[in-house]
Amino acid sequence: MNDASMYADFARREARGVSPMYRRLSLAICDDEEILTLLQTVPESKRQPSLLLGVVRLLGGPLDDPVAFHDFTVSNWSAVAAELRARATQTHEAGRCALLLPVLAALPQPLALLEVGAAAGLGLYPDRYVYRYDDRVIGSSGPVLDCVLTGTAPPARLPEVVWRAGLDLNPLDVTDPADVAWLEALIWPEHHRRERLRAAAAIAAADPPALTRGDLVDDLPGLAAQAPPDATLVVFHTSVLYQVPAVRRGLFVDLVRGLPGHWIAVEAPQVLSYEGLPPAPDEALHNVLSLDGTPLAWTRGHGQAMAWFA
Repeated sequence: MNDASMYADFARREARGVSPMYRRLSLAICDDEEILTLLQTVPESKRQPSLLLGVVRLLGGPLDDPVAFHDFTVSNWSAVAAELRARATQTHEAGRCALLLPVLAALPQPLALLEVGAAAGLGLYPDRYVYRYDDRVIGSSGPVLDCVLTGTAPPARLPEVVWRAGLDLNPLDVTDPADVAWLEALIWPEHHRRERLRAAAAIAAADPPALTRGDLVDDLPGLAAQAPPDATLVVFHTSVLYQVPAVRRGLFVDLVRGLPGHWIAVEAPQVLSYEGLPPAPDEALHNVLSLDGTPLAWTRGHGQAMAWFA
């Protein structure tokens, strides 16, 4: 898929009905030869829509008008390109914990959580949030995570977590205003998720997780070995592996399958493939939730909906 097609696909499958502003900008970019030419000057992995839009937002660029966005991006391209090269889409939306909860609550307790691609570690606190699946509420304190759940009953309890650790090439610090500013820049402009991010960041700052700078293949076994032996180890990741080259992705899958405990993945079916998947609920972009390599549900990118089919 070339860059123009990638932005058109983003507008059609991800932003439509979710962010009118990002849909309008993405449609403009896919026809903007000047910006598309500039994107060719950075590595392919740094051209993705969510990264470009987040970087321009971080730099104070306008998002409400495609012409103004074009002018700002072109005139400030050296700064934009530098940020694209230095950063990654570390959104790590806390709302994705609503996708993990039905699996986590059903595993033998207590749990030792190890998140691959942890960013600031906000996904390591599924026991500290409140979940609302339609009219069913689980939890009593923390930010509220809404998820439309179909195909299965909501979980009956929160998990018991006794150990939390994260692995990331560039872990972020929720006590660092610059890191929090980047996380906020990645939130789509119309969304209320900024308040949720700040509430989740406050939880993490009060009880910081153990975040390790490292590679998901080279450094995962050593970190997993630190988990307490009397807890169920759960290695998990959400929307991470698309940033990993295919060869390293395959090595990671082989490695994580051999670890003790369980493996939860929430990734696009083009990234982790499964045989016999049912059709997705609609043409919007969906990921697949899986446990130990078995697909369980279609999920939306920010945790806003899950269609269980297992």
